[in-house]
Amino acid sequence: MAFTGETWHGLGMETLQDKGRKAVVLLSGGLDSMVVAGLAREAGYSVYALTIDYNQRHRRELDSARIIAAQLGAERHVILPLDLRQFGGSALTDDIDVPKEGVGEDIPVTYVPARNLVFLSLTLAWAEALGALDIFIGVNALDYSGYPDCRPEFIAGFADLATLATKAGDGGESFAIHAPLQHMGKAEIVREAARLGLDPGMSWSCYDPQPDGSACGLCDSCRLRQAGFAEAGLSDPTVYAT
Repeated sequence: MAFTGETWHGLGMETLQDKGRKAVVLLSGGLDSMVVAGLAREAGYSVYALTIDYNQRHRRELDSARIIAAQLGAERHVILPLDLRQFGGSALTDDIDVPKEGVGEDIPVTYVPARNLVFLSLTLAWAEALGALDIFIGVNALDYSGYPDCRPEFIAGFADLATLATKAGDGGESFAIHAPLQHMGKAEIVREAARLGLDPGMSWSCYDPQPDGSACGLCDSCRLRQAGFAEAGLSDPTVYAT
């Protein structure tokens, strides 16, 4: 099974439980990546967390990634520098205002060109170096702000590419790209965090942190997070400026 994009419980926990098996988890420090890391740990994987420091505007999430990795007992947490400000092209990596008007239908300017393709390639490289065949990513096709690199088609395509691009794949191995949140709404993800006993206050979602350290409350990511907690009927510990 190269691509596991169904909801986690739909996969069947028995098929994923493998004590001591290594998994590389792409850990941004956001709520979704925190839940995915928690699910990998729950399934019995030894978690190797990879965080990409791409010189993004919302660098507060790097601190969250450190806290989450430590709390989940990651075997190792690598924060890899990759300065995507050299390319720009996004409100997260360039001098472009973060939109605050609400979630629209078009791909927003917070989209970072090919980000998940770049990040998954680095995750795959580390996985192969570790001898790991399982990769976890927190992409979501429902509450994802229209990013094309969060679609199931992209994740399935990358799983095929992983086989073609690696020595392990050439030797007959198959990488599994686990996207257990792929078809979950934000409220379901919030409830999953609660079920796993994870403190959502460890995670960070805001695209435009304020000088006082609060979340802006108006960017797409803040709006989606707030709506998810409201729908789940749970309290969001994030401090919002608005």
